[in-house]
Amino acid sequence: MTEALPGRSRVTISDPQVMRALAHPARMAIMEHLGTLEGGATATECAEIAGLSPSATSYHLRELAKFGLVQQAPGRGDARERLWQAVNPSYHVEVGPDADPEARAAEAALVEAHMVRDAQRVRDWLRRAPDESPEWYAATWFSDSMLLMTAEELTELNQAIQALMEPYRRRTRTDPPAGARPVATQYRAMPVD
Repeated sequence: MTEALPGRSRVTISDPQVMRALAHPARMAIMEHLGTLEGGATATECAEIAGLSPSATSYHLRELAKFGLVQQAPGRGDARERLWQAVNPSYHVEVGPDADPEARAAEAALVEAHMVRDAQRVRDWLRRAPDESPEWYAATWFSDSMLLMTAEELTELNQAIQALMEPYRRRTRTDPPAGARPVATQYRAMPVD
């Protein structure tokens, strides 16, 4: 893992051990949850998100802490309460074109874990969709587009999409309007031939 940029911004992960540590569904859920909070959360609060017992969640928090992904947060006044926070709310994986097989395998495992989680979110939406309001049903969007572009153009597109999403990021949006809900977005762009 490399150093984070100042101000708790995005961190680059290139260490296979860190990638494997993150490729667990409960740890992904914990990291996502802590990445959206200011001030942190207890193991019990994270357990509700991860669907585990507080003791199992404490184990996962300690494992994430070993890799510098989470740390203890300042308490809320109760000395018995142990709060955890994400060291950085956002990370990306970068193994590079010359990575060894171990790094490639760890990267693949982490990407696969994210894809499984994203597919489950789509299935959950499809199950709930008939009970959603017409506004939310109409606002939901699934798209599959085939583009023709250079690597430079794809880089520009990726940066533009990230810039469009930035004002809506849950961790930084301090005063969302009434009716705002968490929305999962999945964006992938890769050459197909």
